[in-house]
Amino acid sequence: MAPKGKITHEISLSHVQNKNHLTLIVFLKFLPCHCQCVTTMATVTTQASAAIFRPCASKSRFLTGSSGKLNREVTMRPMGCPPSASFKVEAKKGEWLPGLASPTYLNGTLPGDNGFDPLGLAEDPENLRWYVQAELVNGRWAMLGVAGMLLPEVFTKIGIINAPQWYDAGKSEYFASSSTLFVIEFILFHYVEIRRWQDIKNPGSVNQDPIFKQYSLPQHECGYPGSVFNPLNFAPTLEAKEKELANGRLAMLAFLGFIVQHNVTGKGPFENLLQHLSDPWHNTIINTIRGY
Repeated sequence: MAPKGKITHEISLSHVQNKNHLTLIVFLKFLPCHCQCVTTMATVTTQASAAIFRPCASKSRFLTGSSGKLNREVTMRPMGCPPSASFKVEAKKGEWLPGLASPTYLNGTLPGDNGFDPLGLAEDPENLRWYVQAELVNGRWAMLGVAGMLLPEVFTKIGIINAPQWYDAGKSEYFASSSTLFVIEFILFHYVEIRRWQDIKNPGSVNQDPIFKQYSLPQHECGYPGSVFNPLNFAPTLEAKEKELANGRLAMLAFLGFIVQHNVTGKGPFENLLQHLSDPWHNTIINTIRGY
């Protein structure tokens, strides 16, 4: 029985003439009607001589009997083709909570936009612009912070360097007191944040250095200055932006987890990992919380 949607006809013709036995087998395969495709294979064998014919070149000669030796009439009864069916598939935009409609002001045009704004903080377009840049900057700071917390601990454990733990950083003595350093950093960061806010309000307005006029940045997208801030010349594509945001969000959660973990165990993340691997069945977060 022919498969559904395909019609197969097999015709076997035998003709004996002057001790020559000629057998012709023709396979006609009709694909579904909308394909309009016919495949023909002809095999001819004789005792006197053998000849190979190209199906596309000799199909009409064999079927019409123009050679004078084949005068056979082929009748084919094609079966009806089943009606074709079409389906329409639509993919919905990613949602942070399945079944929850995204706000109208979060339409998926921003990188990393999954409609997450349960408090409606970004309903104002001006606030949305600020929150986009704030998340980007805080994610970058978090990635640097997590690397600065984790790598020195790892390198100290394996004996490459001997660095103090990140939670003991405030115990070190610097060229000034902690309060003096706080005031200096507050002034410097206040200046930087004011300049960044000006760039958000009026893109490109702070490209030129206010003191050293000979230095300036080329025109760029807000939050992606490029030039010396992009030494590897990565293009700010949508995929790259989404990956940076995803890693930044993960780093912010990791930073918070490191702090909570240290307050509970008094140890760093790498030391806690080694402790867990030494006895995975007993050194778990559940047992740690129970004994806290």
